[in-house]
Formats: sequence, structure tokens, C-alpha cells
Amino acid sequence: MKTSVPRLALAGTNSGCGKTTVTCAVLQALTDRGLRVGAFKCGPDYIDPMFHSRIIGAGTSNLDPFFFDGGTLNSLLAENGADRDVNVIEGVMGYYDGLGMDAPEASTHNVAALTATPVVLILGARGASLSLLAVLQGFLDFCPEAPIRGVILNQCTAMTYPSLRDAILRRFGDRVKPLGYLPPMPDVSLESRHLGLVTAAEVKDLKEKLHLLSLQAEKSLDLDGLLALARSAEPVESAPPELPRLEPVRIAVARDNAFCFYYADSLRVLEDLGAELVSFSPQSDPALPEDIQGLYLGGGYPELYTDQLSRNRGMLASVKAALEGGLPCIAECGGFMYLTEQIAGFPMVGFLPGGSRDTGKLVRFGYITLQAKEDNLLCRAGEEIRGHEFHHWDSDRTGDGFRALKPSGRSWDAVFSGPRLYAGYPHFHFRANPAFAVNFYTCCLEVKHEHA
Repeated sequence: MKTSVPRLALAGTNSGCGKTTVTCAVLQALTDRGLRVGAFKCGPDYIDPMFHSRIIGAGTSNLDPFFFDGGTLNSLLAENGADRDVNVIEGVMGYYDGLGMDAPEASTHNVAALTATPVVLILGARGASLSLLAVLQGFLDFCPEAPIRGVILNQCTAMTYPSLRDAILRRFGDRVKPLGYLPPMPDVSLESRHLGLVTAAEVKDLKEKLHLLSLQAEKSLDLDGLLALARSAEPVESAPPELPRLEPVRIAVARDNAFCFYYADSLRVLEDLGAELVSFSPQSDPALPEDIQGLYLGGGYPELYTDQLSRNRGMLASVKAALEGGLPCIAECGGFMYLTEQIAGFPMVGFLPGGSRDTGKLVRFGYITLQAKEDNLLCRAGEEIRGHEFHHWDSDRTGDGFRALKPSGRSWDAVFSGPRLYAGYPHFHFRANPAFAVNFYTCCLEVKHEHA
């Protein structure tokens, strides 16, 4: 099925060039024009989509070519972008950065090539002039597929932009179109921490910052040019996944500042199967929601809220009793840490042995393939799903129900697993293997029937 999905990708030369700032400026300005705007993020990032969602007032989607094949990428584009006037895809790292040094696999370029999406390169202009043209020429010539169609200069002053724009036009002609600039704007800078930016919910003056970005975008970005480029994208060929519609179940999903790392499309698989997802806060609610048949504890920052989590003894007891009673549970990264005995000395649920500590560095960072060593809640022994790890904290015991395999060949044991449990540092996405979602859901149904 072919679907019209107006879209463009905002790619960067490198991490730190201003992709998220420019993307937020474009999203907010287009939204302020009254357009229905869709937002996507290349790669496995959780935090940038939170900013996107705050702006457009709707869910966002991750496009990850390590998790998904081209058909799934295009299906996600069609499912989430067909009813939008324009869709903006924010890149990850540099345009060609992915799994290795031989080819741009699992990169923004990979996403753009698989989805035939027009690309605009964000080029940091601070402290450079003619050298910017050399950088731009390198990016234009490096790979012929998914050519770069436009360029935005970030950290560029109003005084220097005209000469840079004219130089780009003289050297490259119709190959690439200058589409404006953003000047240095220290008042709208976004704070960072060890996993990237702070979350959108933690930025108290986010609305004001986005307003300033929108006003500047109207002044110095060629928004009409960006819209024309997005509307030039060819239709998307897609086929939605075939999922059964099952008897309803209620699945509790932890959602607060401590637990906020979820893929919307992954959770939607459970909803498409028939689930009602019931949000709750391990920080502030007294106990788990009533009448639930499953539990999902996502990642996040429980290490920043250890005192609140530890003092909520009613919730800790409720979670432990539910799991000891056989409630099916998925716990990823921060959710897994919450189920252990302690985080940085603060008592937690204690359903799993060991505790968690800050290592001060990234631990087991990057893409992995999870291969089950034994039958478990999600799959049979030998079955696989692609995922990733990204964390500074580590635990005394991390489980051995799966083998985590990196593309480089390195591997290690990971995850506490059982007939009704998946708990470990690796994150995964149900659209990478929907059968895992069906298995989890089926187990929730078993609990429902047992209680009935």
C-alpha cells in the first residue's frame, strides 16, 4: 500500500552540532503556523522524542534500522505520519555514524536511504567560514544514496550568514539549498546529563524556550523551503503488521520522572493486541493499580529519585507481593534496578538479588541481539530480539537468562528470566519481534483466567 507522508530528515555533522535545538525550533514554528506536525527520531533515543511530543502534542516514533528492516521503518512512517501535514525526522549522532567504520549501517543516512526521505544537513558554523564549505562538500560526496538536499547553519550570526549562503550557492549550485540559520541563543540551551539531555518534564521553562526558538525560526529559517522539500518526498510503501486481536487485559505501566523510557510504538503493539495500559507512579502512588494482569517497569532515572522510591514502602511491598504471586513482569534497565535489593544503598523492592551502583562511565553501551538461553516469559530458548544497552549504573548480578551479542562479536550473559519474568539492563522494541509481545500478552491472559 502506498501512502503519502510529507517528510524530511534533519541530520547533523556530529553529536553536539545542534540537531535537537534546530529540530525543536522547526517543530515549534510549524506547529505555531497551525500545521499538523509529526515527529520521528532516528535510533534508540528516548529523551529527544519527549521534547518532540511536548511540542506537537502527540506521540512520536523511533526509526531504528538496527531494530527494524526497511518494510517496518516505512510502515512506522505511514502509521504515524500519514495524517500529518509535515513530518520531521531528527537524526542521531553524525549523518553517517552507525555501527562501524566500513559502511553507514544503522545511521541517519541508512534511515533516509531506506525510506527515501529528503535530508537537510545541520552544520555548526561557530568559529569557521571557508572550512564549512569543505565539510559540506565532504558530506555531499561521501555517499551517493540519500543525497543531502538542504543545509541549515547553526550558531551562525545574521551578519555572516549572507556571505556563507552565497558561497554555498556559488560552489554547489542546485546540489544543495541553503535553508537559513539559527544564531547563538544561550537563553534556550538545554541541560545535559550522563544519558543525554535532561528530560522534557524537568525543564521548568521549556515552554518559554520553545517560544523563543519558534520566533527565531520564523525570522531566520526558510520554513517554506523546508515544507516544499518535505512535500517532494515520494509516497511510502508499507504493510502494517498482522496481529491477533485478543481478549482484553490490564497492564500496569510505571510512568513518572523515575520511569519514563518507553517506545510509544512498542507499547502500541500491546494496545493493538487488546491491552488497556494503566499508568501509575512508583514514586507517589500507594500501591499497584487494582485488577491488573501484567506489569511493565520501563527505564529512566530511578537513581535520581532513590529517596522517594525507597520511602514509598507501600508500593515496594505491593510490587514484591504481586511478583511473588506470579504477576507477569517486564523490567528494563531502571525498572530492573528498582526490583533489586538496593540502589546506592537505598532499599528497593528486593524481589531480585543484588544492588546497583554508579560506575561513573558507560557500561555495555550500544546495540545488541538478545538470544534466549531458556524458555521464558517472552520467547523460547534460541529465539532472538534486537535491543540496546545505555547506562552508567551497574548491578552486582545482572542475570543469565539471555546471551547479549554485540555486532563486534563480544557477548555476555544478561537478564533474569523465567516463565513470568524479564528483568535486565537491555531495552528492546516489540516491533523488532512482535511474537515477544504476543507471548507476554498470552501470559497476562493466563493470569486473568486463573483469577477468574
